[in-house]
Amino acid sequence: MSIVVPSRLWEYVVATTLIIWAPGPSVLFTIARAISWGRLTAIASVIGNVLGEFTISIVVAFGLGPVLQRSHIFFVGVQWLGAFYLVYLGIDALRHSREHAEAMTDLSGGHPSFLKTVRQGYTVGVLNPKTMVFFAAILPQFTDRPKGHITSQLFLLGAIFCTIALISDGAWGVIAATIRGWLSSTATRLQRLRMGGGIIMVGLGILTFVNSVLNS
Repeated sequence: MSIVVPSRLWEYVVATTLIIWAPGPSVLFTIARAISWGRLTAIASVIGNVLGEFTISIVVAFGLGPVLQRSHIFFVGVQWLGAFYLVYLGIDALRHSREHAEAMTDLSGGHPSFLKTVRQGYTVGVLNPKTMVFFAAILPQFTDRPKGHITSQLFLLGAIFCTIALISDGAWGVIAATIRGWLSSTATRLQRLRMGGGIIMVGLGILTFVNSVLNS
């Protein structure tokens, strides 16, 4: 499979970094693990989760790529779906920020082993339906259809997403473990992080829709 680099790669990297850095469920889950069990467990959770996401990206690339290559209408429709989905996620984060924060800090049980934590993280990542929808709806809009090889472009974009997620979520885990006492003193701080992430996602969704309309 030849790898084709999309022309909007840097735009994708910037947008993906903002989306991943915005505190969502995966970030709050990592922070919760860091608060409860420290850096190593948080990093193991991130590794497992990213491996699960990468598995989904492969499925999306090979399953969706050929269809996007053949149909322009479907290609544009997927772009719009991605924009609306980002807005939906942002609004959902704002509406349920407190519940999300409290749920992510509710961990019970003993300290898990590194490998067990990786397996748990992988299960969470690969079985998350939102991840599948996200990859299917967001990645295609950054591909370069005239260049062809949509499958290889989706594969590359998915790999880049997972690499950024590994670095970003890992950083969140290390930072959270370092200031675990301050973060765990109240759920309000995690709630504010979630709200900030929601605002970023709504903004990106609107920009994505506008860009899609202008380039259709």
